[in-house]
Amino acid sequence: MTTNARLRALVEVADTGSVRGAAERLVVTESSISSALRALSQDIGITLVDRHGRGVRLTPAGLRYVEYARRILGLHDEAILAARGEADPENGSIRLAAVTSAGELLIPAALASFRAEHPGVVLHVEVAARSALWPMLSRHEVDLVFAGRPPEELRKKVRVRAISPNTLIVVGCPSVADGFVPAAATWLLREHGSGTRSTLMTLLEDLDVAPPQLVLGSHGAVVSAAVAGLGVTLVSRQAVQRELDSGALVELSVPGTPIKRPWHVVSQPTPPMATELLINHLVSHPELGWRQVSAVRRAS
Repeated sequence: MTTNARLRALVEVADTGSVRGAAERLVVTESSISSALRALSQDIGITLVDRHGRGVRLTPAGLRYVEYARRILGLHDEAILAARGEADPENGSIRLAAVTSAGELLIPAALASFRAEHPGVVLHVEVAARSALWPMLSRHEVDLVFAGRPPEELRKKVRVRAISPNTLIVVGCPSVADGFVPAAATWLLREHGSGTRSTLMTLLEDLDVAPPQLVLGSHGAVVSAAVAGLGVTLVSRQAVQRELDSGALVELSVPGTPIKRPWHVVSQPTPPMATELLINHLVSHPELGWRQVSAVRRAS
């Protein structure tokens, strides 16, 4: 196996917790994975993996090393895309990721519009919670992220390329709105790691209330539950405009709302040329709702 293959074997073992799981993901034999781990440990002179019950687990040294392995693999993939994209961006690839709300609200129209003009570009899309996306960008596993504002520790390492308006409001069905009291209502929460959930929890703390809560785990589930009358929630106004227009949901008056939380498109400092094509497409089509951020401006 090449060094990259050995590193990928280690990463998959870390993610799956077993040699078998890593072999299934990489479509190789278990003995190949075991050989790769032994060779990698011999190369650096440190044991990276120990037996643990019926599976394996990374040693403390392995846990530290695997984070570097992720970055090395991400940078290698990025380098390949950058080289290919420099030669022929119209037939390049883009690795992009989006938080769940952006994946449901923003990504479909934007990508459909982009593919209509650039059909040769291959798109790789990951939709996940906010807490999972920023480490992916940090490790160079993706080229572009659609989300809220980057975390503080990343703001000097990445580039905010475009922003789009996003307003968070509290909504509920008309029957729940009657006699609505924030402290007594059931609040519908997104999954752990969601930026909207974090904002909602901060809002409740600022209101100094501890109301009943119901965790539903995704943007779509929360909106459906609100329409059904299970409770109220904080959500992007743009994401529920159809329900507001139809009367299925109504906006509720809560101190501290509405909250401005614009969407951000965030890239690596020097993304591949195919990624630049997508960024330019977003900001050159006003109907998509994105505004370009100055090249000299950093996330702040």
